[in-house]
Amino acid sequence: MKDELSSRRVNSDIGLLRENSRRDHGWDTTQQSRSDNVGETHLTVKRIHIAAVFVCALILTACASAVETSGQNGGAADDSPIGRAFKNRTSNVQVEGEGVVTRILADDNSGSKHQRFIVRLKSGQTVLIAHNIDIAPRVAALQEADRVRFYGEYVWNEMGGMVHWTHHDPARKHVAGWVKHNGRTYQ
Repeated sequence: MKDELSSRRVNSDIGLLRENSRRDHGWDTTQQSRSDNVGETHLTVKRIHIAAVFVCALILTACASAVETSGQNGGAADDSPIGRAFKNRTSNVQVEGEGVVTRILADDNSGSKHQRFIVRLKSGQTVLIAHNIDIAPRVAALQEADRVRFYGEYVWNEMGGMVHWTHHDPARKHVAGWVKHNGRTYQ
């Protein structure tokens, strides 16, 4: 029992020495515990911040993926005949569409002459329009940013596809197509 009391006294004295040492060095024990709480709070806030940044990154990735899927050449969200034909890699399908001219290309002069321009559809998909100007009149005064409507035969390619047969068929064996621009129909 005497040893036990001595042991407690020594431990108590060591504890007091530690406390006195902390005070002597400017380490207030209450301040230390507050500092620990502040550190823990800071760590908790930091973890919440990291979690919030991670969640935002996931949301942005999902949004970007959705935009890319639906906005780049007939993604899954585009249920139009052109969007479905592109998604399914289908060709020789009669389609009707409307969009904005994004680029006017040089005429294709090999074989039958074709006026060529690229149209961006509402879905974001782009299609090449190849309008036969040996059979139908050229779409007059066509410029980038003009709105056009078209009806013709869709042919799949990895860039969004092509629409041709946007004219009448002199042999009357193929469905007649057209391009509409500024209130005029070209076929």
